[in-house]
Amino acid sequence: MLFLRASVAIALVLLLGGCSSKRQVTRMPSTTPFVSGGIIDTPQMHRATMRSYTINGKTYHPTTVSHGDSFSGIASWYGKDFHGKKTSNGEIYNMYAMTAAHKTLPMNTMVRVTHLHNGKSIVVRINDRGPFVASRIIDLSYTGAQRIDMIQSGTAPVRLDVIGFGGSTGGTTQASQQVEGGEFLVQIGAFRRLEGARSFAKDHQMEEGRYPASVQEDVLDGSPIYRVYLGGFRSEDEARDFIGLGRYQGSFVIRDSK
Repeated sequence: MLFLRASVAIALVLLLGGCSSKRQVTRMPSTTPFVSGGIIDTPQMHRATMRSYTINGKTYHPTTVSHGDSFSGIASWYGKDFHGKKTSNGEIYNMYAMTAAHKTLPMNTMVRVTHLHNGKSIVVRINDRGPFVASRIIDLSYTGAQRIDMIQSGTAPVRLDVIGFGGSTGGTTQASQQVEGGEFLVQIGAFRRLEGARSFAKDHQMEEGRYPASVQEDVLDGSPIYRVYLGGFRSEDEARDFIGLGRYQGSFVIRDSK
């Protein structure tokens, strides 16, 4: 009898193990198997996650946003294949928590996600980077996707509305999401040829006498690209005010945390 019980137990383990690689949402437990380690919201984490980074030959530039900013795109979701693994900000991913991944939003930004086909909406906290698929704007947790009825479809058109920072909703400013360290830069040009970038930087080497120009090499679509930045901005607000002057079409702010 003891041998029979052991054989049954081994068979059950093998059966469950064989199902672990399949994405069968019907086999997901209805209760949370563990609780993640809580919100990580430190200056060190923000300095690390606000740096520019490159995935599959494409470079992303995390940037701060303001309360009320809105974006549209395609949402997807990720579940048990990542459950229990570390997210980009060092937390443990819990597929049953109301969290999401975004390529550039600051960690702990609170976002309302509205399904544009059925009108259902949820509030999630950004704690990971992704999804790194063309046209997709956000990767929801399993529970987040479930609550707006997009599990079966896998993707859905959504609108994102920024409603808070630091893991809390409310407020009308972006002050709570500012992080320490680094320098704010404004990109004013991008060139495929280094000579063109250097010439452009030279022509704008000291904008308004206090914003020096520099050239940084990057990769875009698998090929080198040379970006021209103005530096010396003491805050994001100062950098955005400069952009507001309208001198450089398509310019944007990044944080250089190196």
